[in-house]
Amino acid sequence: MKENEQERLKHMLEIEESLYEKGYKLVCGVDEAGRGPLCGPVVAAAVILKPGQMIDGVNDSKKISEKKREKLYEDIMANALAVGVGMSDVDVIEDVNILNATKLAMKQAINNLKVQPEYVLIDGNQMIDITIDAETVVSGDAKSESIAAASIIAKVTRDRMLLEWDKEYPEYGFAKHKGYGTKAHIEAIGKYGLTPLHRKSFCTKFVKGE
Repeated sequence: MKENEQERLKHMLEIEESLYEKGYKLVCGVDEAGRGPLCGPVVAAAVILKPGQMIDGVNDSKKISEKKREKLYEDIMANALAVGVGMSDVDVIEDVNILNATKLAMKQAINNLKVQPEYVLIDGNQMIDITIDAETVVSGDAKSESIAAASIIAKVTRDRMLLEWDKEYPEYGFAKHKGYGTKAHIEAIGKYGLTPLHRKSFCTKFVKGE
């Protein structure tokens, strides 16, 4: 590991280290992927790293390439103390709105951990309904190693789903844009209409006759 990378990772462990000093041993980072796309679920991940653990290359998932995310996904899954994933599908998003659907996915991810965390670090500024000690961290995926790890797990998990759906709906280009509202995606909606994967409330202005 290069020295500058090691220093960056040490900086990203500062929040966790302060919690270890307070007596917390199992610190969990939580993040989501898929709040903004026009289709598919919102996916959340919860990751508990071993105290002091640094996984080379872990960073905000948006700042690293797809190829590197895939490798880091495997590294995190193999080396983290625990990983949990949760998701809210399109029906849930339409029923309770994207913010509440995201909170539900995050709570589910925490519940799916094989060990119960003692403290939870949540990316963003929205607290979720849990009984565990927790705090929100704005831009947490750039400040906390465990949140950054969770961002990678959530992003790769969701992207893999879109790659599979691309085989079923090749005309929409899901493999390329992962459901986000790119020009090509919006044009495909205008031409072919909505699939069952689309969030209707996100797409009304792109559908003919709406």
